[in-house]
Amino acid sequence: MIGVIGGGIIGVATAYELAKLGEEVVVFEKRYFGSGSTFRCASGIRAQFTDEANIKLMKYSIERWKELSEELGHNIMFQQTGYLFLATTEEEVEAFKKNIKLQNRFGVPTKLITPEEAKEIVPPLNVEEFLAGAWNPEDGKASPFHTLYAYKKAGEKLGVKFYPYTEVVWIDGGREHKWKIKTTKGEFEVDVIVNATNAWGSRINSMIGKDIVPITPFKHQLVKTEPLERGQIEPLVCPPAWNDSYVIQDGEDGGVICGTALEYKSDPDDVTPTYDFVKEVLKWAVKIIPALRHVHVVRQWAGHYAKTPDNNPAIGELVEDFYVAIGFSGHGFMMAPAVAQALAERIVKGRTKVPLDWEWYDPYRFERGELRTSAFQIG
Repeated sequence: MIGVIGGGIIGVATAYELAKLGEEVVVFEKRYFGSGSTFRCASGIRAQFTDEANIKLMKYSIERWKELSEELGHNIMFQQTGYLFLATTEEEVEAFKKNIKLQNRFGVPTKLITPEEAKEIVPPLNVEEFLAGAWNPEDGKASPFHTLYAYKKAGEKLGVKFYPYTEVVWIDGGREHKWKIKTTKGEFEVDVIVNATNAWGSRINSMIGKDIVPITPFKHQLVKTEPLERGQIEPLVCPPAWNDSYVIQDGEDGGVICGTALEYKSDPDDVTPTYDFVKEVLKWAVKIIPALRHVHVVRQWAGHYAKTPDNNPAIGELVEDFYVAIGFSGHGFMMAPAVAQALAERIVKGRTKVPLDWEWYDPYRFERGELRTSAFQIG
């Protein structure tokens, strides 16, 4: 039996993939499924990264995203509506060109476009202050709610047992003996553990004396506006120099989700929104899309980016039969299909066809002081 700790998209998707391979799986979630980062994310999915490992992983993940609605038997609302990063200085334009060259080398069709071309893609865009855009039409978005539901229902059909409101309080055993997982609902004995608790990852690792993945939870907030006409802001639009601010139109109701990099170190259980964020995010949002001046904010919420020192996740085996997939730094939702498949195949088969660079994401890299490169951290 395999015990998955954490009921967000990474944990639930991994449970499904393990069950597909014939494993008996139990999943523990201390609150409701999706309550951590998954239901609080902005829904974006992209291959526009600035390093080989993340580009290859996300190119594969997008291929999996295309298949999921049919495979899981539920419409997850996946749409390839693109990502549009905007440059405001000549230095940024040169950086974009370098990034695009790298992405193109691995089959990601990003291209540099003019402000006029960007406005054709996003009609209400303010192009006066932008010099160029990095545009990949194969990036996209999906519904976090429908996706988690689909994975969970498909997992249940394969025999996965899900335990909501079941907090893991201690772990014993390992190596020659089975792991004993002590929860608020009783004890469970499993052969393998997967720690998929993201912002809570260090707490679980410390239970086995291996707190080697530094994770700092940063409160990350979003607001959503009244609907604009559908199709006006289909891609996620982000000028990184403007405080990593971004806007993206909800694929279901046409409301506009707005975010910015006003973050606080925070306990991951604290999801209370703050008013100063509303003022800050709207200041940037209306610079990107002036039409947002004329609509009201209808919703605000908070979650967390579970950040590692290099803003890359830790994925792999921590000790024998104890695996981690944590510290996704804002990218867990988009990476989930690929990471879940890779982790499940490695646990069951000892190998995977997913192009996941295990050395790049090695949990022990922090002990060795081998930090990875990172850029464009906005989801």
